[in-house]
Formats: sequence, structure tokens, C-alpha cells
Amino acid sequence: MTEWLLQLELFWRAALTGALLAILLASLGLILRLRHEYWAALAYGQLGAAGALGALAIGYPPLLGGLAASLIAASAKHPLEKRLLTTGLFPLLFVFGWSVCQLLTANLPGVERPGAALFEGQLYFTGLEMLLGAALALIVGGVFLWRKGSDLLLAHLYPAHFQAQGRPAWAVRAGFDLLVAAGLVLAVMSLGVMGAFALIFIPPWLACVFSPNWRTAAIAAPILSLLAYLLAFTLALAYDQPFGPMLALVLCAMALCLPVVALVQQNNASGSAAESKKSDQS
Repeated sequence: MTEWLLQLELFWRAALTGALLAILLASLGLILRLRHEYWAALAYGQLGAAGALGALAIGYPPLLGGLAASLIAASAKHPLEKRLLTTGLFPLLFVFGWSVCQLLTANLPGVERPGAALFEGQLYFTGLEMLLGAALALIVGGVFLWRKGSDLLLAHLYPAHFQAQGRPAWAVRAGFDLLVAAGLVLAVMSLGVMGAFALIFIPPWLACVFSPNWRTAAIAAPILSLLAYLLAFTLALAYDQPFGPMLALVLCAMALCLPVVALVQQNNASGSAAESKKSDQS
């Protein structure tokens, strides 16, 4: 226990960085799920990894390259959608980013190890700069969703609302896309490509399946994400495991356990109702 506390003292910045990103990604993932843009998370994350490796290869900060690549893709999303459906756009961007990553790691010296770290996650090595970036992203994301969350829902469910008011619906959508791209790059740089995708996909998915309404899902998704993150961080630190795969494994286990818990609760509720009905009849 003492050894674990010493490790936590050493890695508290990393732990806090990941916790902030877990809350942010789960909140953004709800909108992505509503818009059926699951591939967007993988596409932006993979492009961010490609941009980070490309920047590293020419001597620039990886975070700068990752942000540039993802933000360019998010900015080009709206005009590209007019010619290529979203269902084809995001898988195409993902495959492109993956190809660039593989070619860079295979042909450039000194890029192979950072490339592997981007996939496995390098949360333990994040410093104050990444912590401040995660905090800023969470603040900006929280304010954006609070101010523009209803507009995002209307833009997807009732786009005629914006036409009636003479407002462009693409503006709020583009703002959200830029926010997702920036948040995912920060997450990829610390949690890894698959760890970031697992956080932005699985907790919102579970929250939408088991929540009775949107408000409940908006609260449940960040809570589930944070709980899974804390458990994964504890296990990875205690057993000296790479964080990204451990996080993905914990989230998969959560996805398998929650339906069982829900089924048990449903059976208990049905049994209580049957006993109550029987007692009333007697």
C-alpha cells in the first residue's frame, strides 16, 4: 500500500490529466453517438497520431503536429461531406492516418518507439503542459456544451429550426468537430489511440442503453468513464502494465458486466412486483 501511494505521488499529474480527459471524452461521445459518427473518434485520433509522428520526424513538437492534422481534417469535414457521405469519409480518414503512421515508423529512425507509445498510451510520462491542456480542453468543452448543447441536438434532430431562423446549422456542427478533434489529440498523446477511442465510445454507449432519458445519460456517461479510468489507472500502476490496453480492457469488462447487473435488477423488480401482487390478492 505504501509503495502504491508513493507511485501515486509521483504520477499525480498523469492521474489528474487522464481523469479530466475521461470526463471530456465521455461528454463529447454522447453527441458523436447521437450523430452516428463513431468512426470520427478513430479518424481524428489516428490523424492526430500521424501528425504527431510527422512533426517529430521534422523536429517540431508532436502535440503541435497532432493538433494541426486533426484540426485541418475537422475543418475540411463540412465541404467534404457534400461530395462524400460521412459514413465513408471517416473510415477513409482513419485508413489514411493509419497508413501514414505505419510508413513513418517503418522508414524514419527514432520514430518507431514514439509511434508504439502513441498506440499503447504514455500517460505516465505526461507533465504539467499536458495537464494544463486537458484542463483547458475540459473547460472549453464544458462551456461549449452548456451554451450550444441544445443547438447541437436541434441541428441533428430538427435542422429546419435553423433554416427558419436564417442561421447556418453547419457553424455549430463545425465548432463541435473542432472541439472533438482537439480533445482527441490530447487524449491520444497521453492515453493512446485505442484508449482514447474506448473512452469516447463505450461509456456513452452504455449510458444511452441503460439511461431512461438524455439528461440521465449526460450524467451517467462521465461518471462511468471516470470510474473505469480510475480502476484502470490503479490496476496498471499496481501491476506495472501499459495503461492504454488496461483501460480498454476495463471498459470492455464494464460493457459486459452492466447488462448482467441490469438483468439481475430487472428480475428482482419483477419478483418484488409479483410478490406484492400476490399479497394484495390474498
